[in-house]
Amino acid sequence: MVRIAGIDLPRAKRVEYALTKIYGIGVISSQEILAKANVDPDARTNDLTDENVSSIRQVIESEYKVEGDLRRETSLNIKRLSEINCNRGRRHRQMLPLRGQRTRTNARARRGPKKTVAGKKK
Repeated sequence: MVRIAGIDLPRAKRVEYALTKIYGIGVISSQEILAKANVDPDARTNDLTDENVSSIRQVIESEYKVEGDLRRETSLNIKRLSEINCNRGRRHRQMLPLRGQRTRTNARARRGPKKTVAGKKK
């Protein structure tokens, strides 16, 4: 079992994609990490040696902000926006889309399931 940054990586996946299970690492960053650590991206997670795992862990710890630190930073950024009462902060508080999307239709992911309002009688 390979454990990096407090996350258990999937066993039979290629390392390139298994690293994306760590919050803050995508496919491009995982390719960069593996190049710096001199690890074959086609290798499977369960085939990695302890040296490979330690080199990957060292590259991630030294150059990337992942998991808890990154989650804490993003939540503090959102909290700051909310406290200074800017438009994005208010939209976060109201649970509405932040970046100019329409809300008359769509935006269901942000607003949640429909709440039916009683219709007007004729």
